[in-house]
Amino acid sequence: MPDLAAYAGLFAIAFAAATLIPAQSEIALASLLVAGQQPVVLLLAVASLGNIAGSALNWGLGRGVARFRDRRWFPVSVQALARAEGWYRRWGRWSLLLSWAPVIGDPLTVAAGVLKEPFLPFLALVALAKVGRYVVVAAVALGLA
Repeated sequence: MPDLAAYAGLFAIAFAAATLIPAQSEIALASLLVAGQQPVVLLLAVASLGNIAGSALNWGLGRGVARFRDRRWFPVSVQALARAEGWYRRWGRWSLLLSWAPVIGDPLTVAAGVLKEPFLPFLALVALAKVGRYVVVAAVALGLA
């Protein structure tokens, strides 16, 4: 049961970190990796799936509620969304490779929904970015870098 709690907690924090909720999934993943009680590949998979799912939620929010972008409760500030849309218009879907980045990454995933990026290309690029980031975190945490 403790493993299930660790996986569920890691998934939840990775999911939250991909939304605009402040969370540090890298610290949670690194801590579990250093503890060495769960398989590395499984921890990477759980963190990645949680983070990708959070980004998919952002895409859905952008897709479905773009008309509410100037409302106070909208999950991305008008300025952050405008900046992300600018990046997205300039670099296209390839800007999603920066979806792992602090500050700009979450608004980029919302902008992809607002600008009606098809879901499968969105998912592929976000997955590549998110998994890549966690592999680097794992390499550093385990002293492999």
